[in-house]
This record gives sequence, C-alpha cells and structure tokens, in this order.
Amino acid sequence: MKPLKPLDEALTDLLAKAVPLQGADTVTTFDADGRVLAQNCVSALQVPPQDNSSMDGYAVRCADVAEAGVVLPVSQRIAAGSSGDPLLPGTAARIFTGAPVPEGADAILMQEDCEPLANAVGGEGLGQVRINAVAKLGQWIRNAGEDITRGAVVLSAGTRLTPAELGLAASIGLHQLQVARRPRVALFSTGDELVMPGDVPPEQMRPGAIYNSNRFFLRAMLLRLGCEVTDFGIVPDRRDATIDALRQASSAHDLILTSGGVSVGEEDHIKPAVETLGSLDLWQIAMKPGKPFAYGQIPRDGGGAAHFMGLPGNPVSSFLTFALLVRPFVLRLQGVMDVAPQSIAARADFIWPKADKRREFLRVRHNAAGGLDLFNNQSSGVLTSAAWGDGVVDNAAGQTIAPGDTVRFISFAGLLS
Repeated sequence: MKPLKPLDEALTDLLAKAVPLQGADTVTTFDADGRVLAQNCVSALQVPPQDNSSMDGYAVRCADVAEAGVVLPVSQRIAAGSSGDPLLPGTAARIFTGAPVPEGADAILMQEDCEPLANAVGGEGLGQVRINAVAKLGQWIRNAGEDITRGAVVLSAGTRLTPAELGLAASIGLHQLQVARRPRVALFSTGDELVMPGDVPPEQMRPGAIYNSNRFFLRAMLLRLGCEVTDFGIVPDRRDATIDALRQASSAHDLILTSGGVSVGEEDHIKPAVETLGSLDLWQIAMKPGKPFAYGQIPRDGGGAAHFMGLPGNPVSSFLTFALLVRPFVLRLQGVMDVAPQSIAARADFIWPKADKRREFLRVRHNAAGGLDLFNNQSSGVLTSAAWGDGVVDNAAGQTIAPGDTVRFISFAGLLS
C-alpha cells in the first residue's frame, strides 16, 4: 500500500503548481481591502514632507532655553496645514500637533511644560511664555521622511492588503491600486444524503439525510480570500453527473473545489471522474482529520487547465484541509509568497495520551490561565469543535501530550483571514 503523503510535502507540491494568475484589476484604494498587490507601490514623496511637531506646545531654539524659567515672547502661531516664518532668536512660536517646525527652531516644548503670560506692556501681540523645562535638541520633532523616503518601495507586489496597508498607500497619494485578479472558483458538493437548509424543515428530514454545512463555510472562506465563487450546488452520487459537473466547471474557472466523494467507497465518484477528464496527482494526506484530499487538473477545450481540489465530506476534515491546503494555494494564485500557516508556542492544559501515526490537528481554545483547553470530542464530524475553538494544536505524528507541555498553536484568526 502506498504510504500517505506528509502534509508539508503535499503543500510544497501544491504550491509548485499554483502559478500566479495572469491579469490584474485596477481598484480604488477604498475598495482594495483583502486584495493582493500586482505591482510595487513606490513613493513619489517623503512622509512627513517636512519636520513637524508631534505635540501641542512651543517651538524654540535650544540655545534660548538653557535653563528652566526662561520667559520668551511668542512671535507667531503655527497650526497644522499652515507654515510659519523663520523663528527669530530669543522668541518662541506657539505650535500645534502636525504643524511644520519653523526654520531655526530645533526643539518643541509641550504645553504642559509651559506657562502662557500676557504681554508685560500694552496687552497687544501673542503674549509671552515661561518655559519650565530645559529644551533638548530635537525633542518632540518628527523629522521629514522618517516614516517614508522618496523613491522607497512602500508596499511590494504580492502584499495582501489590510486596512493598515490601505492607509499607507493613501499616505503617499495613491487613490488607485493595481491588484491581482480574483480567482474564479467553482464550488459543489457531492452526496445524495445532502439537503440544503430551508428546503426541508428538520421534522421532515428523511432517514439518513443531513444538512449541507460544508457548502456554507467553504463559500465564506473562499469569499474572504477574494475569490469569485460560482455555486454549482449538490451533485448526485452518479459518475455521469459528476463528470458533467466537472466538465462544465472547468470551462470558465481557475479552480474547482468539491467536498465529499473523495474516499474509496463505491459511491465515491470524484477520483474516477477526474481521471476520466484529466489527471489526479495527489491522493490522501497523512493528517488527522483530513486524510481524503485530492488534487488534479482538468484540461479546457480552448487550452489550459482548471485546477481541481477535492475535500473530505466530514465537516471538520473539510474545514481543516481548506485552511491548511486550499487557502495557501488560492493565495499563491494571487501572487502571495508567504502563505504557510504560522504557529506559536503555547502551554497545553490537557492530556492527549494516545499518539496517532498521522499528524493531528486538535481543536483547542485559550483559557483564563493562559493555557489551552481541548474540546472533548475530536471527531471529524463534530463541527461544534471548530465553532468552540479559537485554533488548533499542530501535533506531530507519534506524539502524546501531557499537561504543561509546550505545543504548537495555530490560530483560526490567521487561517480564516
């Protein structure tokens, strides 16, 4: 019997086939959240454009404030968005956060260290200020270009955009961005036992029927990754129906994603159907849950081929194989290079006494003591474990776990973003 392929090796093989898609879209920076940059963003200016104050206070020359208690006349008032005159020796400028530092000033005193005074004679002008602290060279001044220098690559092609990156792009004046085109994904489920919620009320479900939960979380996960999803619904457990669905889906999609029908039973038609139309290069992974996973390609009539991925029917298996294999693949299609799931060290507050020969992904969540608790039922059919948990422990094959052991934790927040 051929040994199961290790997960890391399977992921490497998959990513080698995930050639980034051709074509790009131009979108406004407002609408680019979650998209992947198709070209570098280069700054045409420096940020900030000039030295500016990081505090409300007074701009001074350090030489004029060598000791606390100095009183200086206020020569000007500088607000954000305006520009001041050169600062005359022996004077201070009232300045506000974000305002450009006037020529000649080399420090800012925040207003908490200053005491405004009226003019000694006549009551005209901007008054005086008593400086109750010693000025230090450069204090509370944000230097021109300290955030971004002119000509710098601010964001690189292949960056998946988050709100922080959108703000960064806007800060250098970019109102439109070139992003990778959305992957076109065909999604369908197989199984005569599947029923869509809303079609049949619970009290009228026939014996052996189950609601199709996979279709809902798979579609949501694809949309979060920026895909255009065509939902082909539920395909009957017949080989001819499966072949027809695959042929139709391959014509206009980059990826065909199915759930169910990838085991080796008599009613599991995905494997022979894919092999009838194209090739199947990957079959069964050494992971638990999630062993029945398939990858192949289905040629198109006009040239090229659609990628095919078949996920297990059990919901937790489908959920985790998507997170650990499909998600990196879809991101790589959009040009993202760093796609491997990230783990951190955490403390197990549970026992896992029986080692498995496959690499396991145990549903856990953080507790108030800073450790991880284990969901009491780790069956691949118990989707409650994924809703209850906030991540998984990536447990090596042959590994038991005792309370207090350090384990590798992978957050659902990272896998579902």
